[in-house]
Parts: sequence; C-alpha cells; structure tokens
Amino acid sequence: MAHHHPHSQAVINRLSRAIGHLEAIREMVREDRDCCEVLTQLAAVKSAINGIGREVLKDHIEHCVADAIREDNQQALADLSTALDRFMK
Repeated sequence: MAHHHPHSQAVINRLSRAIGHLEAIREMVREDRDCCEVLTQLAAVKSAINGIGREVLKDHIEHCVADAIREDNQQALADLSTALDRFMK
C-alpha cells in the first residue's frame, strides 16, 4: 500500500550520507588503512542504517499501519510482523 510519508526526504538525505560514508570506507580499505579505523567507521554506518530503519518503521506504523487498522486490513498487519522480523535480524 503506497502512502506519502512526511519524512521521506529526510530518509533519502540520511541514506545519501550513509552511501557517501560507505564509499569513504571502501577507499580506506583500498588504501590499506588500519583495520580498527575501518571497523569503527563500519560501526558508524551500521548505526546510521539502524536509525534510518527506525525512521522508516515509525512512518510505516504512523501511516500504513494506522490506515490498516482503520480499514481492518489484517494482511497489512501480518506484513508488519514479517517486516519487523526481517528488520530485527
């Protein structure tokens, strides 16, 4: 179910920053930079991605799931459960 999400542009901006950060890490690896530095930067990207996921999940609950509840759409609620299982891995 497609909806407009008010935070879409913020999510896109955060994804762009994470992509840039990953590209910088790729260069660090190409340059044979210290493994601890690479791991630290990877941890930062992982944290950023998790934050983006939380934002997308929040928008999904506030819009898609709220609409599904109003419409008694049980499939949308089951889809949320599946998405949460995947996100939490």
